[in-house]
Amino acid sequence: MLAARASPRMDGTVMVALKKGKKGSARSLAAVRREAEGCRRCPLWKHATQTVFGAGSSRAPIMLVGEQPGDAEDRAGEPFVGPAGQLLRRALSEAGIDLASVYLTNAVKHFKWTPRGKRRLHERPNHEEVMACRLWLDLEIERVRPTAIVALGATAAGALLGAGVRIGRDRRKKFTSPLAPFVTLTAHPSSILRTPDSAARARALRQLVDDLRHVAAWVHGSKHDAQP
Repeated sequence: MLAARASPRMDGTVMVALKKGKKGSARSLAAVRREAEGCRRCPLWKHATQTVFGAGSSRAPIMLVGEQPGDAEDRAGEPFVGPAGQLLRRALSEAGIDLASVYLTNAVKHFKWTPRGKRRLHERPNHEEVMACRLWLDLEIERVRPTAIVALGATAAGALLGAGVRIGRDRRKKFTSPLAPFVTLTAHPSSILRTPDSAARARALRQLVDDLRHVAAWVHGSKHDAQP
């Protein structure tokens, strides 16, 4: 298992919040969600419709972390409900993973976009915006306590494992991390949708499904090892 590279430095506010949370974890996941609704830790809230917090069981063994909500997610207030989310659900199904066992979230909770006529086009969040949202991601991880965390795409991978990781080189590798027993990364489904060639899209989807199958096997093996 590979050691994770240096994690992005957490600011004092994050550390204080985590320390408070560990004293009995007084705030539930639902309470953290309500707090996040009023988040003003970076300017992204000004142009977003709402905070898009994570969704899924607070006992989910698998947590998938994407980059940020898209246009559909910003309007709906739920993660992974747009085209990329539909593709992810297909990949999970083909990998034999029940959606009920997955917690879906993003490294950034507000939609960052740029106008193009009447459309709102995705704009990649910068390091400061990712770090401003790290508080909420850490609190989600602390409350859910998943067996496996999967970073979807470069932004989530960098947030969880440091800037040195690469999707092509490091996908499917197990990283040693204090965040969860298994931490790994794979491609974001939106990158598959952006692939212009249908054959290449099919190959990329197969890769994503295979990566998720490995995660399912790790989680299953972990449960088996935990049995007396």
